[in-house]
Amino acid sequence: MSPQPEIPLQELPASDTGQRPQLTEHVEIATPPSLPSADHSKAAYLVLAGCVLIQAPIWGYSLAFGIFQEYYTTRGSAVLSGGSSPGTIASIGTSQTGVLYLMMPVTFTLLTKYPRLRRWFGPLGLLLTTGCLTASSFASTAGQLIATQGVLHAIGCGLLFTRSSLCMDEWFSERKGLAYGAMWSGKSGVGAGMPFLTSALLNRYGASSTLRIYAVASAFLVIPPLFLMRERPAPSGRSSTNTTTSEDEDARNGHVSFAFARHPTFWILQCGNILQSLGYLMPSTYMASYANALGFPSITGPIFLALISLASVPGSLLIGLLNDTGLAATTVILISSLGSALPVFLLWGLGGHQVAVLIVFTLLYGFFAGGFSSTWSGILHEMKRRDSAMDTGLIFGMLLGGRGLGFVLSGPVGGALLEANRFKAEDFSGYATQYGPMIVYTGLTATLGAWGWFWTMGKKAMRAL
Repeated sequence: MSPQPEIPLQELPASDTGQRPQLTEHVEIATPPSLPSADHSKAAYLVLAGCVLIQAPIWGYSLAFGIFQEYYTTRGSAVLSGGSSPGTIASIGTSQTGVLYLMMPVTFTLLTKYPRLRRWFGPLGLLLTTGCLTASSFASTAGQLIATQGVLHAIGCGLLFTRSSLCMDEWFSERKGLAYGAMWSGKSGVGAGMPFLTSALLNRYGASSTLRIYAVASAFLVIPPLFLMRERPAPSGRSSTNTTTSEDEDARNGHVSFAFARHPTFWILQCGNILQSLGYLMPSTYMASYANALGFPSITGPIFLALISLASVPGSLLIGLLNDTGLAATTVILISSLGSALPVFLLWGLGGHQVAVLIVFTLLYGFFAGGFSSTWSGILHEMKRRDSAMDTGLIFGMLLGGRGLGFVLSGPVGGALLEANRFKAEDFSGYATQYGPMIVYTGLTATLGAWGWFWTMGKKAMRAL
């Protein structure tokens, strides 16, 4: 019999027992390189750091617009040719906030459908934000400011936010609460300092120079985080140490799934999100004028606003972390809702004539109400539990859109509440002022933010009957 052809094998030492040693064949199997793990890897936290840092240029201007509004209103025709009504000037900030939030469902859907566009959203957002701030420094009418500072600048900020948020969402699965809480804490931290910085710059350099300073600062604050942003690589090959779910693969292929829209749970939680947003901005919008109406020093109003933002930093982070502990999403939302409603009713309403009481109110309201957006990570966990094929990034965009709808509607509602009849209750300082109806409204909307919890308890009660 002719000898068998030799097969390349690893040489093994002869067996001392005389038995034929087992031969191990070296077969090279193509395996994908080890992927950075979600939630725990250095790459994930670099992306999170970039997402936190980029909140400053995204939200900085809108959080400080109240200072710009006061500057434009008090100086009138000296800065805007022909002058403008306070309502027209207020429309600059309203358009900025409204466009920024309401565009989110569109941009999140667009980037989910066409993932290759993500690489362009960062540079385009940088170009729009810096270019529009520069252009607005040469504006001479309120209409020009609405177009540049309001609409176009908001579009640029929206592109940056969508790009960074989707990237962060890919890197965090089990610790979404931590990631989203840290992101919203970054936004709140900016809000604590921007009003004072803006006021100082406007008083020293004027609006035009301040806007140019903002444009340069935006460029320096956007570029480093963009280098930290990168998509989590998709595994290739038949085996990998990392697992991917079907929705991850669908997202890579540009598949958009609106499966969440078929679940009543989403709409119940979205309803609570919109209801809370209808009153959320009332304290931060009117607290300065409320302090002025009571005769407090002029610095008191900005301090109240800064305290709300400052308290939102730990509030956003800790409420986000609650979602990672296994608590039901509706329970975490209830904690945030009641934690913000009770200070409104008890402190702003009953003791709103004392500075010390109002300081405690702003801290508690900022902590619990400011952390409400961090409850969304719990909603994402809940929707994912019900259907693993859901795209959490897209759901996040829809929640932002719902919040924007509430913010836009809250503007005219706030004006109408101030025109309402005063409550005749002289023993209750806050309720007895012109802001009494607004206090009641803010407390009610904060409570209704827990609509999902009330709905769940109502269904259980009906079953028990």
